[in-house]
Amino acid sequence: MRVTALGSVIPIEKVDVSAFTIPTSTPEADGTLSWDKTTIVLIEAHAGGECGLGYTYGDPAIAALIQNALKMTIEGSDALAVTAVWDACLRKIRNLGRPGICSMAMSAADAALWDLKARLLKLPLARLLGMVRDEVEIYGSGGFTSYSIGQLQEQLSQWAEQGIAAVKMKIGAHPEEDLKRVKAARRAIGNSTKLFVDANGAYSRKQALAKAEEFAAYGVSWFEEPVSSDDLEGLRLLRDRVPAQMEIAAGEYGYDLHYFQRMLQAGAVDVLQADATRCAGITEFLRVGALCETHCLPLSAHTAPALHLHPGCAITSLRNIEYFYDHVRIEKMLFEGVPEPVDGKLRPDLTRPGMGLEFKRADALRFAA
Repeated sequence: MRVTALGSVIPIEKVDVSAFTIPTSTPEADGTLSWDKTTIVLIEAHAGGECGLGYTYGDPAIAALIQNALKMTIEGSDALAVTAVWDACLRKIRNLGRPGICSMAMSAADAALWDLKARLLKLPLARLLGMVRDEVEIYGSGGFTSYSIGQLQEQLSQWAEQGIAAVKMKIGAHPEEDLKRVKAARRAIGNSTKLFVDANGAYSRKQALAKAEEFAAYGVSWFEEPVSSDDLEGLRLLRDRVPAQMEIAAGEYGYDLHYFQRMLQAGAVDVLQADATRCAGITEFLRVGALCETHCLPLSAHTAPALHLHPGCAITSLRNIEYFYDHVRIEKMLFEGVPEPVDGKLRPDLTRPGMGLEFKRADALRFAA
């Protein structure tokens, strides 16, 4: 069935779920975790001769949850009523727990439904959501603590040479080495590229404050999760006391709107992060953007750049998208139409409907989980 008149109902005929586990190119680690593979969970939602794509990064258990809990809720629903389907999915997981993999499962489903609706209406998703910009600034992100200093410098300098205005490195696994690595990163990227650091909550409050003073001498302007993102008082302490040119960022582990509201009400961050592959999808991501506007603070999209680009173009408060090495690599492997940065920015292809992505099924099959 196609859209034939205003108000037409287009039932979602089928939902397919799959998971693919892809080894990292080298071992990767941050301040609190190490890994050698990444799993992407993909949803394909079919209606009216179109297929919408959505995905999240996590555990294969997310695919089982979608298959067992959300698939029957979504199938038969109106493909044009995305928020209504989101509400139905939220009710379905009530007794399963909203944070964690339930919210991530909803994220993949919601992205697929927005992509599907845009394809049915023959619109790029950014147009459907209401564009406020036609490009979004990115920052290169990787610099894992498992890298040698040579590997760290090579990766960060390549991003700087491509015209990306800021790069981010991981710290915290070996605090005694962090200042040396920050110095090496600054040498590699020069003085015109912004340098961000991310501790993934590895430091104590006093330790993070001391590190901030040391890093400031090398122009570090963004300190992400210096302490646990659950420690709102600690984040506020750091925000109040770090050098003025250094911003505190956190929020990537938010699974619902109330989490972000608490973080903002606590005055815990200068930049709020949110992840549409974790926070129950594009529907909730847009709400987080509105919440940032009410607090006069910027929003930063956490990882998954190909998925965040279109909604990012529709959020006034959005500052940038994290161009995360691991996810960029996977998105290029599995999808056609992945946007490439130009002068440090991503631009959506407005000639393609939806998010502009096409699944490369044959290339993905060898990674099936």
